[in-house]
Amino acid sequence: DAPVAAYWPEFGQRGKSDISVRCLLNHRSGLIGVSTPITLELIEHEPERVAQILAEQVPSWTPDTNQGYHGVTYGLYAQELFKRIANETLGSFLSREVSAPLDADVYLGLPPELEGRVARNYPSTTRERIFNVVPQLLLTTNEGRVFRQVGTGGDTARAFAHPAELGPRGLHNFNSRRVHALELPWANALVSARGLCRVYSAPALGGEVAVLPGKSVRLVQAETIGPVMERQSWSAQDRVLRKPLGWSQGFLKEETGMFSPNQTSFGHPGAGGSMGWCDPENQLAIGYLANKMDYHIRSPRARKLCKAIYECLGVSARVV
Repeated sequence: DAPVAAYWPEFGQRGKSDISVRCLLNHRSGLIGVSTPITLELIEHEPERVAQILAEQVPSWTPDTNQGYHGVTYGLYAQELFKRIANETLGSFLSREVSAPLDADVYLGLPPELEGRVARNYPSTTRERIFNVVPQLLLTTNEGRVFRQVGTGGDTARAFAHPAELGPRGLHNFNSRRVHALELPWANALVSARGLCRVYSAPALGGEVAVLPGKSVRLVQAETIGPVMERQSWSAQDRVLRKPLGWSQGFLKEETGMFSPNQTSFGHPGAGGSMGWCDPENQLAIGYLANKMDYHIRSPRARKLCKAIYECLGVSARVV
């Protein structure tokens, strides 16, 4: 609840002095996009310039009065804030404090020796966009609302405009070694489904997970998990994703029944359909990966998988 500027003084300019860390992590700061383009070149070679651009950005609304998914800027701001607090990057912390002790294939900045293990990402083809995406522009679906925002330059378009190399026309760049090696905390973590599930297993089990017979690792204290189980922010129509959703310190709080019947569950779906999810009430963790990208805002494949899992648990009444 301290101001971001307490850790990053330059951030406090242009109406941002009172933005708290919680406000930023809950996608309520209004910093949904950047007016000065940020490129992969800047991220790779001029991080100080990236930090300056972020600090100079003016919020799109009065902070903490509205909510909009900071699709790209969330990772940019989180990385810089973390570096100011911990004096290291998110990727190095993740490797030492999470991936290594859990023996989990979870990387932010992939080591070169693992490049051969990366599955190829397949974005939607031109034919798929024409026959699936274009018709949605005329519909009142979640996809229709989002795609119209993109087409008219609205909040959704601003949220995903930069870096342009990774925008809708640059998704093939996610297959490059250059992108795999960078730390792009909003987009390019490389994981196995088992590794992702193991990370979410820790909060699902009160913060501690077994990694070997007779050996367990405590990833987080149990009391730290409690606040994330509550909705800290909620909007009937998020300004970027144009649907009901909320956030708790960076974790997504979905509509009840979207992925889980329990409002206390949390996690994060990714573009194209992949998802990591945690349900402490049922001591359940889900890691689902797909390298063929789905155009839906919420993947029907992921939702059907979640429904089947809860049916196996005998908890199916409210999973839709």
